[in-house]
Amino acid sequence: RSACLMNPYADMRNTNGFMLKDLDYFRMRAEQLHEAGFQMNTHCIGDSANRSILRLYNEILPDNNDARWRIEHAQVVSKQDQALFAQANVIPSVQPTHATSDMYWAEMRLGRNRLRRAYAYKSLKDQLGIIALGTDFPVEGINPINTFYAATVRKDENGYPQSGFLSEEKLTREETLYGMTLWAALANFEEEKKGSIEIGKFADMVVLDRDILTCPEETILETQVIVTILGGEIVYERDTSIN
Repeated sequence: RSACLMNPYADMRNTNGFMLKDLDYFRMRAEQLHEAGFQMNTHCIGDSANRSILRLYNEILPDNNDARWRIEHAQVVSKQDQALFAQANVIPSVQPTHATSDMYWAEMRLGRNRLRRAYAYKSLKDQLGIIALGTDFPVEGINPINTFYAATVRKDENGYPQSGFLSEEKLTREETLYGMTLWAALANFEEEKKGSIEIGKFADMVVLDRDILTCPEETILETQVIVTILGGEIVYERDTSIN
């Protein structure tokens, strides 16, 4: 219950969670970072935390900026606050496996109505046309195939729930691949070096044993890495003679 919510937790009515610092602290830091030309990234789990920081970003940042300030763990965002991402060009950054890890108990914490606004990856992506995706390792597992599966299928490894968790907020497979590669690089001002296979960029890539853009969804988690290339050098090769 560490998320900062506008209304109390559904299963603990005496608390709304908390902010680690008061808003004056974040305003001071935002002003300093903006003046110095630094990128500001703030962890915000909870609709109150997201509203507070998004409004602050909108106060500080000029229109049509390319500061690429980010909200990390944009996990529970009020529907009316989603547009604040687009208004200040704030990049939403999420960890898709949070949805499939939390789905068993999230409704108990948030209640049904508030849950419908949570883990809204598609809605957040639609604000600027991009979303940055990560694993949140070591809190979550580091395997990026799990990230891809959680973002596109929204089920656990046993296929639960049958229709997918909040399935209207699924990302497409192409969007998810972009979110894990080029959009993530863009969120770090690294799109000229990383995120796609192009001349002049770091040759960081993997070869998989199937096309995760087209394979049946129930086989995505079976995907194996055949080759890993880092900086143009092969650093891992799977022994394909072993089943």
